[in-house]
Amino acid sequence: MPLQEAFVNPQQWLDEYEAKLADLKKKSEDLQENFTASSATVTSKDGSVTVTVGPNGGLQNLQLGRRAMEMSAAQLTGAILQTAALAQRQAAEKVLGVFQPLGEGTEAMAMVSDAIPSDEVDLDEADDEVEEPVEPPPPVRRPAPAAPTVRPPTRPRPAANDEDDDNQPW
Repeated sequence: MPLQEAFVNPQQWLDEYEAKLADLKKKSEDLQENFTASSATVTSKDGSVTVTVGPNGGLQNLQLGRRAMEMSAAQLTGAILQTAALAQRQAAEKVLGVFQPLGEGTEAMAMVSDAIPSDEVDLDEADDEVEEPVEPPPPVRRPAPAAPTVRPPTRPRPAANDEDDDNQPW
């Protein structure tokens, strides 16, 4: 390679650098804008549960349909957890899509994509596996604490008098 090609025109380098910075700034602004819109709402197949989660997977809203009142506690719990898991997965995939233009090919992108569970949840299949809760064990009965021992009040001793000590032989 000729020596002149090894040196880059400083103005060209600066222009390319500024273009990269402008592109990163635009991608960063898009990320911030779209991140807040990355919530997800999912309704269970039977319509008993609707869950909305934010971009971080945190629960934002939970609505129970009429069908929910017909379910046992264990079935309702299972439906809520399964629907929430689907909503969290959808929100995570949206966040991943928003983050991709800025983080593609980076360790941060790999970390975000690895955090999304790959196993699918089938609500119909999972409904069959819901078990009724087992009766909780009876509460532990602890004996009542022993009553505190109360000492009878002691009589105050008379003030020490040096003269009395001489009259008492003991």
